[in-house]
Amino acid sequence: MAEPQAPTAPIFLVGCQRSGTTMMRLVLDSHSRISCGPETRFLPDLRRIVGRDWERLARFGFPREDWLRRIRDFFGGVHADYAAARGKARWADKTPLYAMSLDFVTEVFPDAQVVHLIRDGRDVVVSHRKRFGYWSAVKCVVKWPRYIRTARAVGATLPADRYYELRYEQAVSEPEKTLRGLFEFLGEPWEDGVLDYDSKYHDVAQKYTSEAERRRAAASVSAPIYGSRVGSHRRELDPFLRLLVLLCCGPTLRTLGYR
Repeated sequence: MAEPQAPTAPIFLVGCQRSGTTMMRLVLDSHSRISCGPETRFLPDLRRIVGRDWERLARFGFPREDWLRRIRDFFGGVHADYAAARGKARWADKTPLYAMSLDFVTEVFPDAQVVHLIRDGRDVVVSHRKRFGYWSAVKCVVKWPRYIRTARAVGATLPADRYYELRYEQAVSEPEKTLRGLFEFLGEPWEDGVLDYDSKYHDVAQKYTSEAERRRAAASVSAPIYGSRVGSHRRELDPFLRLLVLLCCGPTLRTLGYR
């Protein structure tokens, strides 16, 4: 009897910024078969080809499916070459922004597996304020539920083996149990080394490494996965932001079961 083939479908990791997507990117990148490189961000820009520019570009005579194939070959080729250069068999893309265009992402890559990382929106607002400033936190109370709704709407149209929701809080409180579930979904064998992603080389900016070290020092922890920031909104949301969160994020928080 023939051995089952190892999965090769691309993986897209999405979620609102400051939801732990970089941490999860490094977890994926630590697997011996998966390469998850720097954010790309430009795939939605190529949507113009088959979107608002289609009436003009259709005059070339190539069908829409052919343009989608060209986009797939170009974008996927960059990732595949990067993965091959690192001795990896499969590629993943971590770009939080793609949560807003998953319909196009999954049209270009109809076999893609989508991992949607979700974090308590109140903690996401706090993280935006700490990382980007107060005005960013104010805008986040609108952005977070929009990211959640848009990604989940597309996820609801995909088969169970192509869309997976992962909670940040579970990932940091029970890392091995939670990540085993993730890799089972991806069809990949479990490797203990993914829990120790910090000991491996990744193509990340120095500012991320410095920030991660600072956060661990502030939390008095040495492990790369830790949960000290869970529930930070209880201590760090001021009354104004708390009110905005209640008004703008309340329904989504309740839908997701956050109390």
